[in-house]
Amino acid sequence: MLRSRIRLAAVLAVAALALAACGGDDSGGGSGGQSPTEIKVFAAASLTAAFTELGQQYGSANGGTKVTLNFAGSQALATQIQQGAPADVFASADIPNMDKVKDLVGTPQNFASNLLQVVVEKGNPKGVKGLEDLANPDLKVVLAAPDVPAGKYAQQALEKAGVTVKPVSEEDNVKAVVTKVSLGEADAGIVYVTDVTAGGDKVEGVDIPEELNVVATYPIATVKASKAQDQAQAFMDLVLSAQGQQVLEQYGFLPPPTT
Repeated sequence: MLRSRIRLAAVLAVAALALAACGGDDSGGGSGGQSPTEIKVFAAASLTAAFTELGQQYGSANGGTKVTLNFAGSQALATQIQQGAPADVFASADIPNMDKVKDLVGTPQNFASNLLQVVVEKGNPKGVKGLEDLANPDLKVVLAAPDVPAGKYAQQALEKAGVTVKPVSEEDNVKAVVTKVSLGEADAGIVYVTDVTAGGDKVEGVDIPEELNVVATYPIATVKASKAQDQAQAFMDLVLSAQGQQVLEQYGFLPPPTT
C-alpha cells in the first residue's frame, strides 16, 4: 500500500511539472512565449497623466501585463522609432510626426484633441491677460521648440494674434515649459490646457480665445516591428474605447475632431 502511494505521488508530481511547463509561459497572452509580457508605449509628453492611468488599467485587466511608458516630445519619439527603438505603440500630439513614421506603423486613428492655454505662476503675478501681453520685452516667456507640436501650435496662435514673441528658451516638450514657469524661471509660456491642469497648484492658465486658438489632434498607431502585436492592438483599443475616452476626458482632453 505504501509503495503504491509513493508511486501515485510520483506520477502526480510529474504531471504537475508537465502542466507548469505547458502553462508557465502563458501569461504573455501569445507573444512568443515571453513571460511576463511587456509592451512599450511611446507617447507625447502631454499624455503623461492620462496614459499612466490607462497603462495601469490595461495591466490590471490583462494579467499584470507590464506597460512601459516612454514620454517625450512627439518629434523625439518619431525619431527614436525611425532609428529602430523598440516600441509597440506610438501616440503623437500631432499628425505630421505620425506621418514621419507612416511606413513603420499600422493605420493611425485619432483618439483625442487639445487646446492651448497660456501658463503663468499661481496668482498670475505679472497680470498676463492674453497672447498680446507675451510681446512685452520685460516678460520672460518660454515656449516649446518649433519642431515640438506644442511649439508649432503656439507659433500658429501667435501669428493669428499678430504677436511676436522672443522666448528666453525653447524646450523639448510641454512639460519642461510648465516646469520652468512653476519654478519661477519664466513668467509665462504656451502649453496645452491639460498641461496647466497637470501642473497643479503652482501654476494657472489664461484662456486663449477660440478664434486665436489651435486644435491639436492626437493620433495613435501600433508599430509594425512590435513582437507583441495583439497586446499593442489591445492597448490601442483601450485608448479608443469609451473607458479610455472617459480617462482622457478626466484629464482635460477633448474628443478627436469629427472631420
